[in-house]
Amino acid sequence: MIGIKVARRGKLQFYFVNCLFTVFVCAKAVFIFIKNKEEKMAKVEEKQPIVAEISASIKDAQSVVLVDYRGLTVEQDTNLRRQLRAAGITYKVCKNTMMNFAFKGTAFEGLAPFLEGPNAIAISNDDATAPARLLAKLSKEAPKLELKAGVVEGVVYDAAGVLEIAKIPSRDELISKLLGSLQSPITNFARVLNQIAEKGGAANCEPATVAEEAPVAEEAPVAEEAPVTEEAPVAEEAPAAEAPVAEEVSVTEEAPVTEEAPVTEE
Repeated sequence: MIGIKVARRGKLQFYFVNCLFTVFVCAKAVFIFIKNKEEKMAKVEEKQPIVAEISASIKDAQSVVLVDYRGLTVEQDTNLRRQLRAAGITYKVCKNTMMNFAFKGTAFEGLAPFLEGPNAIAISNDDATAPARLLAKLSKEAPKLELKAGVVEGVVYDAAGVLEIAKIPSRDELISKLLGSLQSPITNFARVLNQIAEKGGAANCEPATVAEEAPVAEEAPVAEEAPVTEEAPVAEEAPAAEAPVAEEVSVTEEAPVTEEAPVTEE
């Protein structure tokens, strides 16, 4: 009997210890789960400001260009940032997950498939072609800088498309060309007004002589066709000097028939 009691007591102790161990393991698992969740929530909270910052940057953007900056030297990276800043372009190096969250539900969501490897984005709110044009120029100076894709005015372009966009002149260049084309006639008009003012008004101005066109080099007088030498009057065919048909020799008047001598009567 005593042996049986001891055995039962041993089993109870074993079950009790086993239960305590199970509770301990479960408690530890719950603790780890809660801790991980808190850390995850903390990370999400840390990410939110970054995502919000990216979202605010692209909210009114005319264009966004995605580049791979691996291989750039410190000097090249510094030069890149300085030139982009001077052109009014925002340049950011962000984690792909952050950019992916920020791009969702926007016109830039089409860049998601290109978010592989370390990436940076160039953002312009004014000149839609400026990031592509400037980055394409800088990529010639720093071959390691790779243009991957971009969104310009809501349209997604791959690397080749971004390079084509880079060939479009800037707005300032287009405006200067337009002003240049308008400047010439305005300058001429101002010059005319100035001349009128100097002469005391239109009444005192000599009628504007139509700028004599450079005398058109008078066409060399067409060499008067050598007067068609009157065809030497075709020598009137000498009336075929028809040998004056010798007036038919006037038929010699028939010698008057000599009257037959009167037959003498026998």
